[in-house]
Amino acid sequence: MSPLPATFPALVRTRVRAAVRRPARLTAEEAAGRALVLRLASLLLQYPDAELASARAELTTAVESLPATPAAEHLAGFTDWFAAQDPEALERHYVEMFDLRRKSSLYLTYYLHGDTRRRGMALLTLNQRYRAAGWDTGGGELPDHLPVVLEFAALAGPGRGEAPLRQHRRGLELIHRALADADSPYRYLLAALLTLLPPPTEEDRAAVDRLAAEGPPNEEVGLDPYGSYGEGEFAPPGTFVPPMPAPPTRVPPTATSRTEGHR
Repeated sequence: MSPLPATFPALVRTRVRAAVRRPARLTAEEAAGRALVLRLASLLLQYPDAELASARAELTTAVESLPATPAAEHLAGFTDWFAAQDPEALERHYVEMFDLRRKSSLYLTYYLHGDTRRRGMALLTLNQRYRAAGWDTGGGELPDHLPVVLEFAALAGPGRGEAPLRQHRRGLELIHRALADADSPYRYLLAALLTLLPPPTEEDRAAVDRLAAEGPPNEEVGLDPYGSYGEGEFAPPGTFVPPMPAPPTRVPPTATSRTEGHR
């Protein structure tokens, strides 16, 4: 696998300090390739601000360096589009897809628990999982924001690192379906992630159908520590009031560590 371009690490500052075992079924090269897919997906699913837009050439090169896999093919489908767009058009499209539509929101626990007190507990559990691995998210985003979950998966490995992705597989399926229905190129990123997870069961497919039709549970309590979501129906665009945006958490690289930032 080709090394990343020299400028690419400026987007990355590793904060995981705990040692992580690689599953025996993966070679070191396979584990590294899988982690890079997750790291790239984490970056590409962030808000395309000026910093991210300026790194499009480096990100495209990094995707091209991946071993040939279905996930890499999907990532390339996205970066072909991403690299060719006007930066302002990228920002508008991102807001439309992820901030104005509940069915393609990037906050994973919403799909499992809706606006209920169980979601607050799920967010706390995710934070505890990160801390147990020695990882500090920086507090700039909710712990269930998909780019955050992907960063953790890349750093902590296929076992415990990818456990939150497996838990929220149905939510990922719904996001992918919503993006595909909207003909958004961001569907390629979700398709790449889904290739890394076990195939869906019939029960999974039925649950996603129900979730698409009915939405998640709705109980407007229990989320005060993490902000609140506005009123509105599940499906129609333009009715979802997303959480207040967190301040940027990208930080300049230090002499000892680097990380991917999150919107």
